[in-house]
Amino acid sequence: MLTGDRPTGPLHLGHYAGSLQTRVALQNVHQQTILIADLQALTDHSGRPRDVRRNVLEVALDYLAVGIDPSVTTIALQSAIPEVAELTLLYLNLITLARLERNPTVHSEIELRGFARDIPAGFLAYPVSQVADITGFRATLVPVGEDRLPMIEQTNEIVRRLASLAGHAVVPECRALLSTTPRLPGVDGRKASKSLGNAIALSASPDEIRDSVRAMFTDSAHMRVSDPGRVEGNVVFAYLDAFDSRHEEVENLKQQYRNGGLGDVALKRRLDEVLQTLLEPIRTRRALLARDPGAVLGIIRSGSERACSGAASVLSDVREVFFLNDHGCPMLEHQASSAETTAVLCQRLGPLLRCRLNDTLCTIPSCHRCTAPSRETCSFSTSAPTQ
Repeated sequence: MLTGDRPTGPLHLGHYAGSLQTRVALQNVHQQTILIADLQALTDHSGRPRDVRRNVLEVALDYLAVGIDPSVTTIALQSAIPEVAELTLLYLNLITLARLERNPTVHSEIELRGFARDIPAGFLAYPVSQVADITGFRATLVPVGEDRLPMIEQTNEIVRRLASLAGHAVVPECRALLSTTPRLPGVDGRKASKSLGNAIALSASPDEIRDSVRAMFTDSAHMRVSDPGRVEGNVVFAYLDAFDSRHEEVENLKQQYRNGGLGDVALKRRLDEVLQTLLEPIRTRRALLARDPGAVLGIIRSGSERACSGAASVLSDVREVFFLNDHGCPMLEHQASSAETTAVLCQRLGPLLRCRLNDTLCTIPSCHRCTAPSRETCSFSTSAPTQ
């Protein structure tokens, strides 16, 4: 099972209701990989790469705080798996520009971001990057909301085209695991989004939670306690449905609200209590984990190393389809076996490699493509690497 998030900011209650709870529940049932998709985040945050890098740690802290167990779930960083980037490039040959433009999920996100026709090419093609993520781990189950079903369809289209080109199945098709929780709206009734600032972060303080609940949209026609109110489209009830375990009481409150006799203040007070109880232990665990960022980055590093080994096998199979493996080519075999040539190249390239999670230059005289230890140091060092 593969799932993941773009590190564009800390995760919020929409993520918790829509996917995080499912991941925690299924991590002992399925072999699960969670990908922190920093490369995909850059497709619409290319002007803020430092923010993306910083948010890698923030997202990982959220995962661990809600109960993701790194001993049974692989947490990996997309940019630390170069095989996925190469798979993306190869898959782009199997899909047309017109097909990418017809993806309804991409359409809605382009509209949300106001790109019009000034769409970054990477953003238009990011569904292909998601195909590389899914197939790179041979995932057959992908938890998604209904709005993401076109991504699953596009993934399977590319998988079938690859199989047609190869004359046999290369990677498995996948199926969607639909969330049973309706999409949680933002406090203003729009789609909950970090960029819109209308979501409640999992790390929100008690005052931030209280202020967000007070600002929630209810029913503009519900002016007095005695007025009948609308439950449908009422953000407070949407959050109570998602997080209040006393379902029968919530149904009674809905009826009372429809009939008149229940005020918004009392309703919001109840929701505030529910959310404070939910988020207090998550916030506490998160604060404890944040005291040792090196340990958290170590979890990402270990998970990325495991992910690389699996993705390398898939890439080899896909390269075979495109006749890109070096079998039967004496020149490439000679170069691959020449340790001296490799060492010289790495000595030249090493100083140009910049560590991904800090701002130091890698001075190790070997590049991350040569040996796992060098990749480990270059990608995740929390201090300047030394010769």
